[in-house]
This record gives sequence, structure tokens and C-alpha cells, in this order.
Amino acid sequence: MRLKNFNYSNKGYYFVTISTNNRENFFGIIDDYNLILNQYGKIVDYYWNEIPKYYKNVSLDEYIIMPNHIHGIIIIEDCIDEQCSSSTNKEINYGQLSKVIKSFKEAVTKIIRKDFNDFKFSWMKSYYDHIIRNAVSLNNIRNYIKYNFLKQYDSDKIINGN
Repeated sequence: MRLKNFNYSNKGYYFVTISTNNRENFFGIIDDYNLILNQYGKIVDYYWNEIPKYYKNVSLDEYIIMPNHIHGIIIIEDCIDEQCSSSTNKEINYGQLSKVIKSFKEAVTKIIRKDFNDFKFSWMKSYYDHIIRNAVSLNNIRNYIKYNFLKQYDSDKIINGN
């Protein structure tokens, strides 16, 4: 799933989508064009916003938590410490982006299992990423993140006949 011969510790903007296992709706609902996060969704929101506290060269851009996934833009700046260590895989350096996603998923899972004793909750094994290469693409992705839930809400209404 990752781009071969690319170092995912490189400075840049990365669009990621992280989904729950089997795309189960764990994080809330879309009701009357509003995203309503439940307790799990609020945990996801909290830990997403904590990422820059643990990775000094990482910041966050636009993001949205949907009922069964999160879309977000992660920005990696130049890295000068051990947080950006290289992979031993010569074709793909999963690098810092993978470390950030892994630690985020682990933190959310740990809290949900500990606080709610919910061992059914889990994430899909991997995640989707897209390397953002220019300002036009960045703007398009920001708009996609901002307005995607409206498409989801409309399609749910059509499917459910509401």
C-alpha cells in the first residue's frame, strides 16, 4: 500500500484515512447534516489532537472524524532526532508517518478497551495515505475533508429512504 522508494519521514503533507475494522460505526452518527461524536469519537478527537505533543516535528491540518473512519492531513517537518529513524526495508521506508499512525491507533484502542471494557473495538490493519505534492491538491483534499460528510449523509438518506 505504501509508495515504493519513498521515505515516509520526508518533510511534507500527507493525507491519511484510518478506518475501523469492518468499517463498524464506533465514533458517532451523522444526523441532520451534523456530525455527532459519541464517547469513542471524542477519544479519537482527543488523541488525534495530542499527536503534535509527542512528535515535535509533526503538526496537523484539516481533519474530520466520521462514524467509522478519520480523514486527516499530517504535516511532517524536517526531522533531526531518533523519532525519524529509518526502516530496514530498502524499498519502502515507512518512517515517521507510520510511527505516528501506529501510536495514535494504539492509544485510542488502549483507552477504549480500558475505560469501556470494549474488546470488540479495533482498527483496520493498515491505513490509506496520499502524499500531497502541491497547493492545488492540498486545497482539494481540505475541501474533501470538510464536505465529505455531507455526501455520506445524503447517501445514507437515499439508502434508508429518509
